[in-house]
Amino acid sequence: MNARSLTPVLLFLSISSLLPSSSQNPNPKNYPRSSRRFAEALIRDLNLIPGIQEIDGQIPENDQRNPRLVEKKLNLDILGDIGSGISIQELGHHAGYYSLNHTHAARMFYFFFESRGSSSDPLVLWLTGGPGCSSELALFYENGPFTIADNLSLVWNDYGWDKASNIIYVDQPTGTGFSYSKDLRDLRFNEKGVSNDLYDFLQAFFEAHPKFLKNEFYITGESYAGHYIPAVAERVHRGNKGKEGLKINLKGFAIGNGLTNPSIQYGAYADFAYSMGLIGEAAHDKISKIYPICELGIKLCGSSGVITCAASYVLCNSIFTSILLLAGNINYYDIRKKCEGELCYDFSNMDKFLNQKDVRAALGVSDRKFVSCSPLVYEVMITDWMKNLEVGIPALIEDGIKLLIYAGEYDLICNWLGNFRWVDSMEWSGHQVYSETPMLPFIVDGEEAGQLKTYGPLSFLKVYNAGHMVPMDQPKVALDMLKRWTKGSLSEEDNVGLVSVI
Repeated sequence: MNARSLTPVLLFLSISSLLPSSSQNPNPKNYPRSSRRFAEALIRDLNLIPGIQEIDGQIPENDQRNPRLVEKKLNLDILGDIGSGISIQELGHHAGYYSLNHTHAARMFYFFFESRGSSSDPLVLWLTGGPGCSSELALFYENGPFTIADNLSLVWNDYGWDKASNIIYVDQPTGTGFSYSKDLRDLRFNEKGVSNDLYDFLQAFFEAHPKFLKNEFYITGESYAGHYIPAVAERVHRGNKGKEGLKINLKGFAIGNGLTNPSIQYGAYADFAYSMGLIGEAAHDKISKIYPICELGIKLCGSSGVITCAASYVLCNSIFTSILLLAGNINYYDIRKKCEGELCYDFSNMDKFLNQKDVRAALGVSDRKFVSCSPLVYEVMITDWMKNLEVGIPALIEDGIKLLIYAGEYDLICNWLGNFRWVDSMEWSGHQVYSETPMLPFIVDGEEAGQLKTYGPLSFLKVYNAGHMVPMDQPKVALDMLKRWTKGSLSEEDNVGLVSVI
């Protein structure tokens, strides 16, 4: 074993003396340090709900009839007022599978909802993070057309993003949600595989829906999608420039409470926790000593590391788990709340609803069981975790593709401070002017709902009274944000007369 191969081991051993004692926390078993159980605990952190996703299984019958795109128009009963002049009969709600071209046997599942406003509204792609969590989490609990009541009926969401856009929710990477493959070789280990699969998906989608090809296209999502979104934006832009397929009218991408530049964001954990009163000064100073070793691990991970990337994953996440050991039973997605139960939130109605036989029949998924988050997908993506996805962003914004980073102020796991720091330090032609631009109030319906910093194609928004899932905690603000951003009028001076979204 040479010196370079010893580096991850030496890094790991050097960290142990810096960790707070587990005796300082009444329930240390909640955040175990063994690598396997640590990964399972982290599934709750960025993935929200753990579960076992079957990769092998029966192919839905309708998939056999068409190897390309199999789509069904949904006729689900939805309670309440649609909030639109369009009737439910005219409104297009779809679900389907796409058989991915450059895979062995992968089928990618999605929902597609046409706008309750106008068919000419932007087309938005939503990606939930994890890695390995279904985008149905956002669909039913954040910004989808409807929510699930306790009796498992669907109720129209007055602040669904389909009021301002045509929107697609995709279960990805393969093995997530209803998406699956009969061949384990279709599991993805990095953003190259993830972005290529989504590019193939989008090409097939636009082939089936050519009338939306002219619409402005935006890529959005949250959490670990801070990795996915820049990679997919770069892949679409590269495909457009290389004339690889149908030209997609990419105008921008938005990341909510995301993990994009780990080297900078992990350095903000102790500072954020201390500023919010989760830890004291002594703990802050001790935990901060872990960061230089974490930073070195990320540097060694680089663009192609495997062992070093896995080691840096464990080392850097010890910063986060050290804070949790001291902070107690907090909801690390929203530090104002306690973590109620094993999952911090109760999303069980979604699992119950999507695993009903009549719902599965309506979706065309046969008897395939829905699983919210896949530990298998999570584990195979571990070496991707510490990769820096900021590196490809400057080229995109230099070409005029807009970027919005937004973050709820009470999230710990992907906190606003770490996101603010990487955005503020990013080198691009407008960096100097952007860095000198002040944070200004973000006004919604006459009230300050956050703080906005924007210059040219780059915007950062800190959202008040929200945690990790901004559209769930502040639905009106999130919809207003989407409308204004896609119209190019996020700042107050460009927004006279546009503050109301209802």
